[in-house]
Amino acid sequence: MNIGELARAAGTNAETIRYYERIGLLPAPPRTAGNYRDYSFADVSRLAFTRRARNLGFSIEQIRALLDLADQKEQSCEAVDAIARAHLAEVTRKLVDLAALRRELEALIRQCRRGTVAECRILEALGPDAPKIRQPSYSARL
Repeated sequence: MNIGELARAAGTNAETIRYYERIGLLPAPPRTAGNYRDYSFADVSRLAFTRRARNLGFSIEQIRALLDLADQKEQSCEAVDAIARAHLAEVTRKLVDLAALRRELEALIRQCRRGTVAECRILEALGPDAPKIRQPSYSARL
């Protein structure tokens, strides 16, 4: 199947497929006589796996490791479990950070007196003289 057919089968677009090929998540497929990519049903499965893992928030490196492990059918799944647990811990850290951000924003909004912009407590709290707000630990990775 060509790249358009693979994209439709996996519910993605051709550029995503090309990107996954460039970074090695999808193997480069053989080419037809007309120099078109020729994908197999195994590529559909691998792409669907990759998209589902991305939707769950796994990093490219985690997905690469999971795909490598998936190719070793006789291996113990301990390594897979370790990757999933590490990802869950990161998601939990993000949720804690987001809850803190929510509390901070709610506090800012409660300070609003609905007066003029010149006396806006929210803008004042965001200004250069405002107390520093703790940055979420994951923000640099978003």
